[in-house]
Amino acid sequence: MGLEDATFAIQPGEFVFIVGASGSGKSTLVRLLIKEYEPTFGSITVAGHDLGSIPRSKIPYYRRNVGVIFQDFKLLPSRTVHDNVAYALQVTGGKRREIREKVPDILRLTGLSTKLHNYPDQLSGGEQQRVAVARAFACRPPILLADEPTGNLDSTIGRQVIDLLLALHRDYGSTLVLVTHDSELASFTQRIITLRDGRVVSDQPAASSQEL
Repeated sequence: MGLEDATFAIQPGEFVFIVGASGSGKSTLVRLLIKEYEPTFGSITVAGHDLGSIPRSKIPYYRRNVGVIFQDFKLLPSRTVHDNVAYALQVTGGKRREIREKVPDILRLTGLSTKLHNYPDQLSGGEQQRVAVARAFACRPPILLADEPTGNLDSTIGRQVIDLLLALHRDYGSTLVLVTHDSELASFTQRIITLRDGRVVSDQPAASSQEL
């Protein structure tokens, strides 16, 4: 589903849910934001970058500004937890010293210090998603974009992942954007943007927000 009328602005440090049923345009939006798709009309500005004018050679550096967490984890199966997180720094131009210093700290923040030598197939689903969160946060991006981050998890483990994202948002001031079809999760936020058939049909405070 393409996007036809999806105008909205998210302020630095905000926590927003983007909700919509399958086919509402959520996946298209995510791919536009991470420069996997090019817009055919309109404009997209993220962290001061006009996405329509970024040359291909600069895309890795732009992506340092947006940490992305996917529903299916997208971990590298032949690399350890440590190396999966380190890879995010490597492909965005991180130096060896930066990688050596940052990765252990990120694993500690995400509760993975005891798993750094494990491979993805040695982890539970919740642990794999924590690795995905750690990888997304590796560059300390100003924006965290989570695309159905609890879709493959049961409700208890899913809540733990949401709590982790909330902690990173709260403690580091990251802008947090969660894209989901699960409207129940939206009770954790202050603002909900609703997509339907490629359009923003609602942009309003959550009806009832749980304490963050």
